[in-house]
Amino acid sequence: MVKLRLKRCGKKQRAVYRIVAIDVRSRREGRDLRRVGFYDPIKNQTYLNIPVILYFLEKGAQPTGTVQDISKKAGVFMELYPNQQTKFNFN
Repeated sequence: MVKLRLKRCGKKQRAVYRIVAIDVRSRREGRDLRRVGFYDPIKNQTYLNIPVILYFLEKGAQPTGTVQDISKKAGVFMELYPNQQTKFNFN
């Protein structure tokens, strides 16, 4: 199973995260299948490769809670399900 989750990068006390598609059995810093975005919580910057995220979601990838919140703010799920106005829960 594939998950969309955060991979920690950066220095001590200055964490930045890559949003990656990764196998569930891999550890947090393990080898990822594909980088799909970037998140900097200190500067509050986000970059998402939306077509790739949609591709993985359509193939059955499950986002973690934090990645789901970041994607929801960016409107990724509105592109995946344009006619639904309900709350999305992938767990």
